[in-house]
Amino acid sequence: MCIGVKTQVEHQGNAEIKSQHLTVLPDEKVSFSKSAFLGLQHVLAMDIYVVPFLIAILIGLQPNQSSALIQSTFIAAGIGTIVQTYFCMKLPMAQGPSYVPLGAIVSIYAASGGGELGWSSVLGASLVGAIFVLILGYTGIFNKVVKNFIPPIVGGTIIFNVGLSLLPVALRDNIYEAAGATINQNVLLALISGAVLILFVILGSLLGTKGSLFRITSVLMALIVGCITANFMGVLDFSAVANAKWFSMPQIPFKDFGFTFNLSAIITMIIIYLVLMAETTGTWFAISNVIERPLTDKNINQGVIGEGFSCLVASLLGSTPVTGYSTNAGLISITGIASRRVFLAVGGWFVLFGCMSKLAVLISSIPSAVIGGVFAIVCGIIAINGLQVMKNQKMGEKEMYIIAIPMIFTLALVLIPDEFLYSLPTFVQYIFGSPILVASVAAIVLNKILPSAK
Repeated sequence: MCIGVKTQVEHQGNAEIKSQHLTVLPDEKVSFSKSAFLGLQHVLAMDIYVVPFLIAILIGLQPNQSSALIQSTFIAAGIGTIVQTYFCMKLPMAQGPSYVPLGAIVSIYAASGGGELGWSSVLGASLVGAIFVLILGYTGIFNKVVKNFIPPIVGGTIIFNVGLSLLPVALRDNIYEAAGATINQNVLLALISGAVLILFVILGSLLGTKGSLFRITSVLMALIVGCITANFMGVLDFSAVANAKWFSMPQIPFKDFGFTFNLSAIITMIIIYLVLMAETTGTWFAISNVIERPLTDKNINQGVIGEGFSCLVASLLGSTPVTGYSTNAGLISITGIASRRVFLAVGGWFVLFGCMSKLAVLISSIPSAVIGGVFAIVCGIIAINGLQVMKNQKMGEKEMYIIAIPMIFTLALVLIPDEFLYSLPTFVQYIFGSPILVASVAAIVLNKILPSAK
């Protein structure tokens, strides 16, 4: 769940992940059965179901809509994994949804009025953003754009505010006001699931390499223990799982959903995509260090094209952006498995799981207070990782304003009274309805206009 934004130069000069001996090399031929088994191991260690589930809770999707979103995300991640591994970067690369766009997605959805119109605005903005990323990859100007507009101080500030903007939502909507249980039950469920997550992470850290399994399965075990507790409380309802079909096809554009294009939403998503790409660049360099294969400019440009294509597929499937998953390097280090054939199997498993509607319904039936306990910690980790990105920056007066002003905007807009917001012009309502957009633009503008210390 760690998120980081670093430029190419910084990763080359400050690589922190040490290469480990690989048991299966990237281009090594692996049998179909062995690839399938090793690929399944990677899939089970990746919690890509958490992000679509969080989105479904945050914007209040119905159970069938939530299941469809989870299925679409799995399929998009599978297609993206296959494309990146075999056609674009040609490195062991698994795709998955990032936590970074959550705040923007919630803001766009709410500012567009929610419902079908709100979701179509999210998908329309995601579609345009994906095309923008493709253009950056084909023209080869990605590195210049990120270095010019989103240096570490700006990227870190944006990520910090993503976590900050989501934390009140995690606590209020997912725990204090969650339906289906009393507030006492919800708080207890959140505390238990959060405590289990922290316990497993601590065990993983204390036991070193022997405890890697605890860290990998921390989110999964937190959800399992939370659901068991909810069952004892009598607030767990898996009845919909029994009635769900084993297999079903994902939703189809213009039949099950459409696209709406709003300028403010598009600007918001383009900024988020730039931050995502900067984050993903860090993941690429981490993987290149682990497999001892340096990245070239060609690799990076092809990777950007692969990211754009993955996000394009995701939006066309009705899902949110899927990018290079940050746990890839850690999993490869732990298992020693870097075969591209294994990651091809990972993509295949994702697509298969995406067609299993019963699995999607099972995930969407988890009580929101259980996921809220995990999500609150995730929000904190997102914010702290934003600070981590900035830790090597000299904090002068300019840098303090770049961090402080967007933070004030974020809290002000998260806490803004509805009656005041709705009294403003419609366009202003839309902009103010997206704290991430306002904070991001503020950070970028302040970085450009404030004078640097002499």
